[in-house]
Order: sequence, then structure tokens, then C-alpha cells
Amino acid sequence: MESGSARSSGLSWILSGTMMRSTAPRRRRLSVLGLLLCCSILTFYTLLLLSLTAIVPSPELSFPGTSLRTSFPVPSQEIPPDYVQIANSTAEIPRHKMRRALCATVEEMGEAFGHVSWKESLRVRRLIRDHFALHGASIVRELPPEQFCKQGFVIGKASQAGFGNEVYKILTAAALSIMLNRSLIIGQTRGKYPFQNYISYTDHSFTLDEVKHLWRKNDCVGEYGRHLVMRTDDFEKPTETNVLCSNWRKWKQPIIWFKGTTDAVAAQFFLKNIHSQMRKAASTLFGKPGYLQLRPNTFGELMRAVISPSENVQRAVNWTLMGGPDPHITLHMRMLMNKSPKAVKSALSCIQKSLFTNHLQVPRPRVVLVSDTPSLIKEITTKLKEFSEVVHFDYNLFNGKISKGKGSDLRQSELRVKDWGSAPRWVAFVDFFLASQAKHAVVSGAQRRVGTTYAQLIAALAAANQLGENDTTTKFSFFSSFQSNLLRGGLRNQVGWGHVWNRFAGPLSCPSQPNQCALTPVLAPAWWDGNLQSPIPRDIRRLEQYGVKLSSFGIVDEKRLHSFCKSRKTMVKTIQVTQE
Repeated sequence: MESGSARSSGLSWILSGTMMRSTAPRRRRLSVLGLLLCCSILTFYTLLLLSLTAIVPSPELSFPGTSLRTSFPVPSQEIPPDYVQIANSTAEIPRHKMRRALCATVEEMGEAFGHVSWKESLRVRRLIRDHFALHGASIVRELPPEQFCKQGFVIGKASQAGFGNEVYKILTAAALSIMLNRSLIIGQTRGKYPFQNYISYTDHSFTLDEVKHLWRKNDCVGEYGRHLVMRTDDFEKPTETNVLCSNWRKWKQPIIWFKGTTDAVAAQFFLKNIHSQMRKAASTLFGKPGYLQLRPNTFGELMRAVISPSENVQRAVNWTLMGGPDPHITLHMRMLMNKSPKAVKSALSCIQKSLFTNHLQVPRPRVVLVSDTPSLIKEITTKLKEFSEVVHFDYNLFNGKISKGKGSDLRQSELRVKDWGSAPRWVAFVDFFLASQAKHAVVSGAQRRVGTTYAQLIAALAAANQLGENDTTTKFSFFSSFQSNLLRGGLRNQVGWGHVWNRFAGPLSCPSQPNQCALTPVLAPAWWDGNLQSPIPRDIRRLEQYGVKLSSFGIVDEKRLHSFCKSRKTMVKTIQVTQE
């Protein structure tokens, strides 16, 4: 006891600076020793504190399956039993793994998508069916005037630019019509639908001309004082859009046009809307953003309900299949006129992995090959034929109507040849609907960015096509093939919100990865709520323009968002559709 007291008093003597009588040099020596000891202790505790805070997420960080609270409170009764089961499953990244390594490979990130529950997709399929049974054109046009004039609409307008971006505009409008309980209008240009010669649209939708006609017929202005007004909101103008700050379900204008929705992200921004009514509507359609395994194939199911190949395109698809069975796998290579041996090697290895993952035991599986680079087709076909039957649409050999001048409305721009390929534009539609016939898997490879909007929609529609009614055991996978040179800096070069891996491109993505063949979500995420998701600085800055303060782990500062929405001026832009 005394020795301990002596040690304590000795330490106090060093730190206090109250020196016993000694020589001046000895006092200076002891002062220096005391200072060094203090600095050492302080440095040790500082490093320990920093290491703990760097590894253990803050209380705001949302990790499904842990006791940490979610980014916005969700009543426990709203979480389905499947969510709890998945949250506790081995598909989640273990906490000790997060502590051991502060980054992950693409394949490790994709592990979450290996146990997809198709129950959610079937639920969304029923939701879409029920919506159109109530708000479809065939029902609404027969409503009595008093009810029709109270009806709301959402319009989707597309040009004839890139296939993936333009189709997402239509699908986003369809999704928004469901969230808002409104009818769907598909916009026309000079009396024609977008890509009308190649895509057929659902009869559940209206045209704007028909709505204008019915508005006059039912005398909505004269009898009920309701003018046909369209409210517009542009997602690509972050300082003006109301996607996060307004309750769209309370908008009174008869028509809503949500512009600039060129990918899977825009519609999913409503998942973070400050109004609980909007968040609930969005999560009903898109699932909880933190539970990546249980998110439905929303856009695939919407495509299945809203679009289909035109008669001429379907003939070309049937001609290519030559009466044989549907293909087992699709390989899509976005090469931008390059022939990368590394990309080819990685893609071939990924196809082999997809065969193994789906337990395909067929002597020669049928593989659909789609690419924007004709020279690559010849090279990769030779290697694919070593173990598979290759199915490819050769437009030079096809003599259907679609190849004889019917595609003149889609002129190929010389400026876009590198982007879209040298083939006639209409070929992309045949390739798309052919590729979406795959029964088991879609593999996406690329020269630069993997999982473009075109590849996403192929995989989404293929998955929806293969999901039978009441079938929860479907084995369908979407794979991304990365050659090692694309991953020198991890996923940080997967920029652009239209690319499926963009939400994983931040600091949790390991640099210098070898070739990767990763399971991929059929619904591209729009936020960073899942494990191993993290944003790049470019997206953190971009979110600031929307009023969202995003942490380096992708956590939304909700107080900041509420404060931003409260302080901003609500933008209301309208167009008078009729003058009556």
C-alpha cells in the first residue's frame, strides 16, 4: 500500500512541477521526462479513440441486423418478417469483417444479392396490376363526369435518344402514377409514341390528346371549374426540384410531369422525402433502401406491364432463335468500339461462374451475345463456341420489314457511333428483347463502366419474364464482369448515377482488385443505406445541391434536410394544357 502511494506521489511530483531541492540540470532532466511521459500517454489515448471511432459506426449509421437505429425511424410493425430473417442471415457482412478490413471487393459487395427473395417482386407485380385495374385508361375513361374531372394523371415523355435513358423516363412516370394513385399518360410527338416502330405500349395508359378530348367532353372547366393544368418538376435541376421537400400526393394540378428521370435514381429519391406519406408510398414500391436483398425488381415488373416488342421486332427475335429454346444466359458487352482482351477473358470467366452458380448442367448452354462493337462479336464468338451455342442477331442477314426502310425515323448520328455502335439504331431494340429472353442469368461487361441503363433493363426484364405467378424459387442472377484494370482505384471510376455500381464507388471499395464477377442488384440503388455502400466526393457535392448533407459512409443528415426544406422557397411551375 505504501509502495503504491509512493509511486503515485512520485508521479505527481513529476507532473506537478513542484521540484524537490536538487541541482538545476537534474530539474531540467526530470521536467523533460515528465513532459515526454505526458505526451506519450496523451498520444496513446488519442490514437485509441481515433481507431475506435474510425471502425465503429456512429449511432446514426444504419446497418440492418444490428441494434443501431435506422436513418429514419420505422415502426417495428412495418418491417416484414422476411426483413428480420434476412437481417440476421449470413448474407449480411459480419461486423468482425467490417472491423478487420475497411474495404471490400466487388464480389464481396455482391454477396448480398445471392439470396434474393422474389416474394417482393411478386408483391409489386400484384400492386401494379391492382393499380391499373383501378386507374387504367379503360376504367377511367368510362367514369361519370364528376369523377373523371377529379382524376389525376402523371405523364411520361421521352425523346428518341439513348434507349436506356428514354425508357427509364416512361417507367419512372409509371412508378410515380402508382405512388400518387393517378393514371398514366405516355406522351407523343407529332402523334407518335417514342420508338413507336419498335415498342408497343400498354392500353392501360392514355395519350395527352385523349385526356384533352375527355376533359372537354366532360366539361370539366365549365361544370366543375377545373382547368387542365400540368405541373412540372425537373429532377436535373437540384435547386428547383421538389422531389425531397414536397408532399406530391397533395398536389392539386390534374397532370404532373417529372422531368429528367433518365435512370433508376430519380423515382427512388422519394424514399428520403421529408413527408412520411411520400416515403411510405415509395418504400411500398421500391422496398426499404437498407435491405438490399429484399428489394423488388420494380422496373422489371413495370416494363413487363407497360412495354413489349412491336410485331416486327418480335419477328426478328423469333428469327434469331430459329425455333429453338430460350437462351440460358445473355452476355452484354459495352465496349465503345474497343477490343480489350482483358475484358473478354474476364467476361468468359464470368459466364462460367454464372453456369456454376445456377447449377446449369447442360452440355452446350445457349448464350445470347449483344455488343455495340461488331469486331468484338467475331472474336468472342469463337471462344464462346468452345463450350456453348452462341445466339446473335446478325442484321445483315435479316430480311424482315424492319430492315427495309422502316427504321428511317431513327437516324444514326455520326457523333454517337462510338457510344451506340455502328449498327442501325433499330438493331438495339431487337438485341434488347432477344437478350431479355435469358432464363438464368445476364452478364454485363464493359470497356469502362459496367451495368449501364441498357444492361440494367435487360436484366430487370429477363428476371420479370422468368418469374412465374406464385413462384418464389426462381433462380435468376445478374452478374457484373470487371477486368482488373477497371479496379485499380476500386469502383471510383463508376461515376454517373445511371451506372449500377455507382452507389458502391466510395472509400469502402478496395483498390487494386483482381478480375471480379459479382452478383448485381436488378434494382439499382439510389441511396447508400446498405452495408459496404459509400459515396464518392463528387456525389457528396452533388447531393449538397439537393439539400442533402451526406457523410463519407453515405448517411443522410435528416435534420439538415428538414431545415433545408423548411427554409427554401417552394417552386411551382405549371403549363396550361387547354385554353378553355
